[in-house]
Amino acid sequence: MGKENGNQMGNDEIEIDLLEIFHILVGRLWLILSAGLLAALVCLLLSSFVLTPYYESTTRIYILNKTENAAVSYSDVQIGTQLTKDYAELINSRYVLEEVIQKLSLDVEYKELLKKVSVETPTDTRIVAITVEDADPIQAMETANCIREVAGSHIQNVMDIEAVNVVEQANMPTEKAGPSVLKWTAIGGAIGVLIVCAIIIVRYLMDDTIKSSEDVEKYLGLSTLALIPAAADEAGSKKKKSSSQVRSGILSRRIGRA
Repeated sequence: MGKENGNQMGNDEIEIDLLEIFHILVGRLWLILSAGLLAALVCLLLSSFVLTPYYESTTRIYILNKTENAAVSYSDVQIGTQLTKDYAELINSRYVLEEVIQKLSLDVEYKELLKKVSVETPTDTRIVAITVEDADPIQAMETANCIREVAGSHIQNVMDIEAVNVVEQANMPTEKAGPSVLKWTAIGGAIGVLIVCAIIIVRYLMDDTIKSSEDVEKYLGLSTLALIPAAADEAGSKKKKSSSQVRSGILSRRIGRA
């Protein structure tokens, strides 16, 4: 019997009542929503007034690989399309970016500038988009244009192609690209809600106190015969207290008369 009861208790301890957890979360809904709103407000203030905004400027080039004085064939287009990833690697190469740093006298290292540069090659095209992000919109535009010029010469020398044509020069960004206030606010609210829900669930799982007769039957495997209301206990304690006070008063009177 003892082993069976012990095994039953051990098995019951690892059971999780999802419905009960749901009811607990609903009961703490005001706390969960308050935490989510508070976290969202903090992230809103951070993204609006604390974090440094950055701007993006994009320039595009078109690379055509063909022989001299020959018309462009379909094979030229296919080969050029397959080589766009190679062009992207050349643009992000140390040679190109370090030369850009020297030309513009930038106070950054190669790895720092590399993090600010992104190269995209749309599918089935030979157009390469070079995007630079920076806290200064003018600096972002100048850096993108300089990378395009240096990378164009480098691609011509390495790949032995005829020309790198400019499709679009870098633009002057007028609106910040990030941080996104809406995105930060939504993520902050979601994180706040998840943290509070996790705390509530952990506290529920760690709480092994007996709160009702159902808990006694569930965890101990015993049947309850009777329940003593807390109000009755309080009333009983008050009666005992008042009777003891009366007795002490009568005793003190008798001592005084004696």
